[in-house]
Amino acid sequence: MARTEQVLVLEPQHELKFRGPFTDVVTATLKLTNPTERNVCFKVKTTAPRRYCVRPNSGVIDPGASVIVSVMLQPFKYDPNEKSKHKFMVQSMLAPYDMTDMEGVWKEAKPEELMDSKLRCAFEMPLENDKTNEHSLLPKSSSASLDDGEVKKIMEECKRLQMEVQRLREENKQIRDDDGLRKRKVTSMAASHSSTMATSSMRDEGLSTRVLALCVLFFVIGVILGKLAL
Repeated sequence: MARTEQVLVLEPQHELKFRGPFTDVVTATLKLTNPTERNVCFKVKTTAPRRYCVRPNSGVIDPGASVIVSVMLQPFKYDPNEKSKHKFMVQSMLAPYDMTDMEGVWKEAKPEELMDSKLRCAFEMPLENDKTNEHSLLPKSSSASLDDGEVKKIMEECKRLQMEVQRLREENKQIRDDDGLRKRKVTSMAASHSSTMATSSMRDEGLSTRVLALCVLFFVIGVILGKLAL
């Protein structure tokens, strides 16, 4: 039994192109559009799963909506004489109205309900002229756009700022030291004042005691003289 014709619209339709150099990850995009009035489940498969990373590799597309699939080719040593045999397949099916588990739907799907489209992979290396044009269009880095005079000024400004920071640190340390010394002086003066007050108090207490003793002595002498007079 012939399979149902693919309902999803693929862009591109037949070929995924990966443009080098291939010393880093190269990404190609695949757009899947659902023109129907039903939700459509999809899966993206490849014959070389270790060489590619696909995100998202499955999902559900709402009616009239689109999904962009990123196909990331891992770095490899490119050989221009070797043709790519890698292929991708986009598999889809109309989502059941009562769908709750997408994985279960795929497992229970009948062969006649499945739709698929195949794409081949093509690797391209940019020509030398293209490389030159790409480099000329790229913005120059900030370091490359600075001349020696500007670099020297920046270095001098950095040194000045470093010296300013060091000076502020020393001033801060001196302030902390002065504050500690002032606190110690205040503590010492407070202790000295307390000692002076205690000594003065002791002196006052001694004077009062002597005055009291003299008064008692005069009183006793007065009593004795009074008895003698009698």
